[in-house]
Amino acid sequence: MISFVATPIGNLKDITLRALEALRGADAVFCEDTRHTVKLLNAYDMKKPLFSCHKFNEREAAERILALSREGKNVCIVSDAGMPVVSDPGREVCRILKEAGEPYTVLPGANAALCALVLSALPADRFTFVGFLPEKNAERRALLERYAAARETLLFHSAPQDVDRDVRDLFAAFGERRACAVREITKLHEESTPFLLSGGLPGEKRGEYVLVVEGAQEAQNPLNALTVSGHVAAYMAQGLDKKEALKRTAKDRGVSKSDVYRELLRSEQEGE
Repeated sequence: MISFVATPIGNLKDITLRALEALRGADAVFCEDTRHTVKLLNAYDMKKPLFSCHKFNEREAAERILALSREGKNVCIVSDAGMPVVSDPGREVCRILKEAGEPYTVLPGANAALCALVLSALPADRFTFVGFLPEKNAERRALLERYAAARETLLFHSAPQDVDRDVRDLFAAFGERRACAVREITKLHEESTPFLLSGGLPGEKRGEYVLVVEGAQEAQNPLNALTVSGHVAAYMAQGLDKKEALKRTAKDRGVSKSDVYRELLRSEQEGE
């Protein structure tokens, strides 16, 4: 039996009885980082053979998992925290198992994005999980433009060193929005900070973040779906001078003209 097992995202007590049962009965555990997973197993007095399964060796790991399963072994697949495959390794394993016709199951558990959605108090009736933004500017702009007009709440993962850049790019793509940064979920210093995209997220950035951003409003100007530079360019294409284009863009997006000007300068410096 092959099981994808959700693990705690912070508090080690957030693990299900089924997950513990599966791990205790496993002949092998494949994990993102063996040094991390051994701490979880030690907390519950378990010793198991650990094998790495990360983005650089996932195909090889998948072939080994498949072989072990066909030998009748019980195999568990975990990531460092939360659900494997979701913003973590495991997708290639799923694909190979499906193509091989090998059955597998999922043992549910803790999920950072859903916890953050609840903690944010933003609308939760409909939402979209986007995950981590791409590293390259062009790719992240293209991805954000796809969601600029989406009405549902949007969920992003962000590493502490990327938070300021991510928030700045969210503002450039979406304009003014309510947002909430959630960190240290289930831990002692759990924190949920509401903020506006235009103002950025204050304070020192520590720990992994989930950024929860409200969806587009129904009456949103369609130009707001453009980047700030694209918004200004659209008005200039209509014959307005740059000063008036900046003024109208600021009004459309509900921010100050100086905010638009700063974003425009940044875009020009990056060659966007």
